[in-house]
Formats: sequence, structure tokens, C-alpha cells
Amino acid sequence: MAQTIKPLVIPVFIPHSGCPHQCAFCNQTIITNQGFIPNQRSILPDKKIIHDIVTQYSRYKGRRKQVELAFFGGNFLGLDHDNIIELLDLVQPYIHANKIDGIRFSTRPDTITPTTLDLIKPYTVSAVELGVQSMNDAVLLNSKRGHTQMDTLHAIRLLKEHALNIGVQVMVGLPGDTEELLLDSTKELAELAPDFARIYPLVVLKHSLMAQWYDQGRYKPLSLEDSVRLVKKMFHIFKTANVNVIRMGLQASDIMEDKSMVLAGPWHPAFGHLVFSQILYDTACHKIDHYPDVLNSRKLALTIHPKSESRLRGDKNSNLKKFKQRYPGLDFVLCLNEAIAENQVQINEINSTTKGKRL
Repeated sequence: MAQTIKPLVIPVFIPHSGCPHQCAFCNQTIITNQGFIPNQRSILPDKKIIHDIVTQYSRYKGRRKQVELAFFGGNFLGLDHDNIIELLDLVQPYIHANKIDGIRFSTRPDTITPTTLDLIKPYTVSAVELGVQSMNDAVLLNSKRGHTQMDTLHAIRLLKEHALNIGVQVMVGLPGDTEELLLDSTKELAELAPDFARIYPLVVLKHSLMAQWYDQGRYKPLSLEDSVRLVKKMFHIFKTANVNVIRMGLQASDIMEDKSMVLAGPWHPAFGHLVFSQILYDTACHKIDHYPDVLNSRKLALTIHPKSESRLRGDKNSNLKKFKQRYPGLDFVLCLNEAIAENQVQINEINSTTKGKRL
């Protein structure tokens, strides 16, 4: 089965630039691996910085046909209009030279207005990512977001009217959120039919308001296990609504691995892998449980795509251990077949021609 090749995304970070204030959970200078200077906004990239970043990342294009430059880490449409035009103008020569196919950026829902959309209309904007975080006003207020559910509804309506691709960024573990509120919020957002979504578990970052609340005992982060469980449910909600989830978990970096910077919370360098592993485990169990005459089948073959092997095994072979606990009377053989769709599993009884690895 042919696999879709994702575009090369060239990230240009503008930590906190354009932000009206710092949200309770936020420290973009840590998340974007830019280093931290207290109470100081980042300096916007100039022509040389843009050129160096484009040159560096262009080496990784490989077989990918699409290349996009993305402004991340700040509130892009919250910048002064002159700054917005200046940054977009810096990218135009690369678009004209066919080195970059489009520009994308992240911004707050309350910055999407007819004025800002008219401002970017002359440029090749391929996607706008909204920092939604939640569709519950009480949760947004607790998180010091400064925008409301109505801002997101209004923003998505305007972006659809301008025929722009829409991404949404949502969080799990926000203060005051519950599983019921989180899943209701996810369903509401999925029904608005954005083009793609990113899901981030909340971690407690140094120099954030959340760090103070954590120290004072006012905030207790989710465990890694609970975060994976909830994000798995969110993933299924988006998938059912045909919303592509392009990332789960924060990007790994040296700073994110630094325990003096990430104080608490469900940080894992391969968080998305944990979620996909749980999904594939659930898929396999469902098929095993419904396999005809499973109780009399002492040996079963689990056939998967080669790229799915690590997900089926789970982190540190955790799924294999769970298989043995759940099905103590069964022996399993793992078979690899490129004809099987990724993240799917086929169950068969083992026979004399079965070739695979015993689990």
C-alpha cells in the first residue's frame, strides 16, 4: 500500500512574539528549545536567519515534493501588522524560486479577523493553526488563555470562508478540566471539521505560572498513563470525524529532557508512539477476542506491517507482557507483511507454513 509522504516543514520559532500575555502553562522558549531569558520577548528573525534556516532544512527534503515554512511558538497574527508583512515578505523569494510551496503559522483564535485575513491574503499561506487548547470557557479561564469558545467558532468560520487549511492545537491536563469536559470539548471541535489537529499533554515548565501552582499544591499534573489513555480517546474522536491528527506530544529536545526545566507532568520523548502502541494493542485484543473458537486455538499468528512492529511490541515490550497476562493459554507468533496496512493487525491460526517470530 502506497504511503502518503508528509511535506517537509521548515520551523522558524518566534517564542511569545505577538502574545498579549503568558498563559498559565506556557513557556515557549523551553518548548521551542530557544533558551530562556526572563521577561524578554524573542527578536524576530531577519533575512539572514531565515536564509540559514531554509538552507539547513532544505537538505532534508529527500523524496518529499512539498516544502512549507512554519512560524511557530508565538501568536503570529498578534504581531504588529508591519512585522507580519515583513516576515511574509522574507519568505516570498523562496516561494518565487520554487524552494518553498507555502507558509503556515500558529496564532490565537481571537486574532482571526477580516482585517488580519485581508492582510495575509496576497501571500501563499497553506495553513493556519489555531491555539484552541479547549472549547470550555471555564477551562480556558483557569488557564489564563484570554479567549473564549466563541472566538474559536468565529475564527474557524472566517478561515473556512477564506478557503484556508485549518489546524487546531488542543491540550490535555488543563487546570479544572475533567475527562468528560475534555472529551465533550474534543467532540465539539471535531464537529467543526478542521483539516488537522495536534494534541499536547500539559507538562509543568519552569518560569510558568503553572510551576508556581504546582509548587503550591494548587495543580496536580496527569500521570503519563492517564494522559496516553485520554489522548487515545481524543485521537479516535478526531479520526471518526476525518480530522487528521498530525502530532501527539511535545517535540523532543535537549531542554525538554532537562528535569530542571520540565518540572512535572506526562513528558515522554515518544509520546505519540505510546498512544499508537496502545491503539494497536486494543485492535489486536479486539480481533483475538472475536477470533472464531479462540479458546481452542493454542497458537495464533499476529500479522502486521513491518513499520508497525515497534508499536505492537510497545514501549520496552510492554504490549507483549500484557498479551501474556491477558491470554495466558495462548502462544503468539509475530509475522511481518508489507501488504497489511500500517496500524492494522491480521489474526490467523498457526500452521506448518507460518513463518515468524515467537512472542
